[in-house]
Amino acid sequence: MITEVFIIYTDRFRRFKWTIQTTLILFMHKFRFNWKKSILILFLLIDFSSEINARLPTVIIKSCYDGDTCTTIDGEKIRLACIDTPEIKGKKADPIPAKEARDFLNNLLSNKKVSIRRVTYDRYERTVGELFINGINVQELIVKKGYGKIYKRYADQCDWT
Repeated sequence: MITEVFIIYTDRFRRFKWTIQTTLILFMHKFRFNWKKSILILFLLIDFSSEINARLPTVIIKSCYDGDTCTTIDGEKIRLACIDTPEIKGKKADPIPAKEARDFLNNLLSNKKVSIRRVTYDRYERTVGELFINGINVQELIVKKGYGKIYKRYADQCDWT
C-alpha cells in the first residue's frame, strides 16, 4: 500500500522534478556554478514545492460514509470534489463496489490528519473539497485505484482532472 502511494506521488512529482533539473542544468552552465551551489538550489526549490500543501488547513477524519463522503471529528461533512463513487443505498445502488470504495477510504483516512482545499458547499450543505494526505491527492488516488471515476460535471473544480 505504502509503495503504491509512493509510486503515484513520484509519478506526479516527476514532471516537476524534470523541469527543475533542466532549469538547474541550464542555470549552472550559463553562470558556471559548482555542484555544491547547485545542490543547495535544488533543495531550496524542492522544499518550496512541499510547502504548497502545508499552507492548506487541516482536519482529522473521523470516518467515511461511502467512497466520496467523510466526516471530521468536528462533525463537518466533506464531499470529495471532482469524483463519483458507487452508491451504497438507493435506486442506483451498487453495494459491493461501494463498500470496497468506502473501506479503501476509511483505511486511508480514518483518524488521520489531512489537508483540505475547500471548494464550495453542495445542496446538502456538505463541504465540497479536495483532501490531501502526505501531499497525495486522495481523489486522484481513488480514481487511479479504480474505486471511483471523475465526475465530469464538476471536473473543472480540480486541477488534476
